[in-house]
Amino acid sequence: MSVPRSRQRQDVEEAYTVQTHSAIQVQYFSLYSLYRLIGNRGALRGGSIGVGLTIISHYTWPFFRRQTFQFKGFLVCTCTVFGLVISAERALQEYEALRRWEENDIRKEARLHLAQQGIIPTETAIAKWRAARDSFPPEADTDTDQKRN
Repeated sequence: MSVPRSRQRQDVEEAYTVQTHSAIQVQYFSLYSLYRLIGNRGALRGGSIGVGLTIISHYTWPFFRRQTFQFKGFLVCTCTVFGLVISAERALQEYEALRRWEENDIRKEARLHLAQQGIIPTETAIAKWRAARDSFPPEADTDTDQKRN
């Protein structure tokens, strides 16, 4: 699957912006902030489960009660990190699935449009079609303009 260089450059610039803003602690709503929020929720959920299991184990299992406080804290931290990693990975996979869906939708449109013109939809032809499509401004919705008049 070929991605145009302009789209790759745009993704790289967005990643650089996210890294720059996170380094200077600027809070803004972006993809990074969304993943951070989802990761924090996962960490909170995992930490809560860890604390709950530690408390239950402490009061129901004599062997666990004799363990050190540091070991119990380690188990809670392990649950917290596990929750953070799993939720952040799930959010990233959902985002990647969305991007794949968008890419496939554009490619289907390109194949249909090129086939209607009698052009074989190769990777090169699809890339040229996409470049031509991206160079034009978006079309105005003429149906809504006519309904308003």
